[in-house]
Amino acid sequence: MSDTLRIAFVGGGFISRFHIQSLVEVRDVEVVGVSSATQESAEATAALARELGVGPKARAFASTEEMAACEDVDAIWICARNDTRVSTMQEIHAGATKRKKPLRGICLEKPLARTLAEALEVESIAADLGVATGYLEDMLFAPALARGKEVLWRRGSSLAGRPYLARAAEEHGGPHSRWFWEPSVAGGGVLLDMMCHSIEAARWLLTEPGAARSSLTPIAVNATTANLKWTQPAFAAQLAERFPGLDWAAFPSEDFARATIHWRTEDGQILLSETTSSWCFVGAGLRHNFSLLGPEYSLEIDMSRTGVEAFFSREVTGEAGEDLVEKQNAEQGLMPISPNEPAQYGYAGENRHFSQAFLHGTAPKLQFADGVEVVRLMMAAYQSAAEARVIDPSELGLKTYRPYP
Repeated sequence: MSDTLRIAFVGGGFISRFHIQSLVEVRDVEVVGVSSATQESAEATAALARELGVGPKARAFASTEEMAACEDVDAIWICARNDTRVSTMQEIHAGATKRKKPLRGICLEKPLARTLAEALEVESIAADLGVATGYLEDMLFAPALARGKEVLWRRGSSLAGRPYLARAAEEHGGPHSRWFWEPSVAGGGVLLDMMCHSIEAARWLLTEPGAARSSLTPIAVNATTANLKWTQPAFAAQLAERFPGLDWAAFPSEDFARATIHWRTEDGQILLSETTSSWCFVGAGLRHNFSLLGPEYSLEIDMSRTGVEAFFSREVTGEAGEDLVEKQNAEQGLMPISPNEPAQYGYAGENRHFSQAFLHGTAPKLQFADGVEVVRLMMAAYQSAAEARVIDPSELGLKTYRPYP
């Protein structure tokens, strides 16, 4: 059996490139292929893998089905648009059934799907293949969160009792690509795009190390969504200029979301998580904060503080870009610089974990089933905001609920 996991990517965009950059720090992995909506993006992303030395033979495939059927591919990372989750899994299923040896794993980027019904279908297709799965949630592998949780539970919880409140906020000025702004394609706005990170990170912080995910049961979700910035005429016009034909004011999703979730422990204690996400934050990069509070201790993590800062006066001008930190909103003033974003945000850690799990046949920490539960909580949040009431996440109606047509 090979001691290198040969992986391929579905999707040639921003997130695939982040993953590929992180693989410089991951052993026993080689990128062998990319499929994408366009041959051009597949070729460009395969070229990046070759350039970085993490995929010397990486090549573009004409289709996902062809890639899944290729015996040179051991595992697949799905990083394509939200509206292609089910169809991508169907293509992988069609290709994988032509193989002599089975795929060793499939990873899928957050969110697992646009709705709970789609998430369950994605999970079902993987189960029919009998393949190991991984849910790509990088925040659980971010070094700051992993180390912070380990210390707080070891030193605080063991002496004073378990933590009872987790807060998580992720906010920036808006997505890179047009499809995020189209509810029919993305399935939602900032809640679906970003609160998946915050909900899962907060749950994980509240979960005792080594305990099963089921040790915390969500019992109530109370949420609010809003459009604070991008439906205003001036800013809607900016979006239309950036993405010709996009009429956000007429067909918006949401650019702000807040959710409070009540969790019950196995011994009956009630815990809380508070999460916020927005596409209307203006600042030096991201707002990316986490808190964990217990009876006699607390943890504060600000991932936007990179430890490196540079100041540029108004005399220093240049083209707009994201060469200093993801989602930077300016090129002047006091600017954070991220020395290694793929590692800081957990991409290196998660890819190390999933590749080793698939390589050695061990169960990944996060699987499609976990992604399904995150989608369930987000659908409960959408319904809570729409109906102005607290939602029980076990409600059967969530299986057919769609926040947008």
